[in-house]
Amino acid sequence: MHPSQMPLVDLENAAAELQNSGRRVAVLWQESESLAFVARGREYRSEFHLNPSDEVMYMIRGTMNLHYRKPEGGSDIAVIPEGACIFTPTGIAHSPRFAPDSFVLVIERLRRAGELDRFRWFCPSCDEFLHEEAVHIEDYRTDPVAGAYERFYGSVEARTCTACGTVMPDERL
Repeated sequence: MHPSQMPLVDLENAAAELQNSGRRVAVLWQESESLAFVARGREYRSEFHLNPSDEVMYMIRGTMNLHYRKPEGGSDIAVIPEGACIFTPTGIAHSPRFAPDSFVLVIERLRRAGELDRFRWFCPSCDEFLHEEAVHIEDYRTDPVAGAYERFYGSVEARTCTACGTVMPDERL
């Protein structure tokens, strides 16, 4: 492979450009089987993402509280400080929560035909499963997390717990 075909990215500059743009995600590449993007934090992140591939996250700026679901039920938090990285294996439901002035580099495999990313919400009162949005992601520049959020928060039925009756508030407001 010729060096001009190998993208070299200054992560600090990528984070600064993303911050100035007001966007949430900047795709660095989607080539061969590899996907890399820089994301800034969302004030309202509450879902747990099930990725059909392994994922590596490197904190460029700030600290992330990576909430994750435990196999026996419930959740826990891994704290990833600036300059550290974490490997999240396929199938671990995780929720990266960090401030809007913080930035993470994410590297994962491009989705194969028929693979779905799943976004799951759980009741904030009793921890019962609330809702799942499943999507096939062909182009990460479409910001699939935002689309899943729009559908979830746009439905009171999806946000209402059938076990305890709690209605998850619309955190986008």
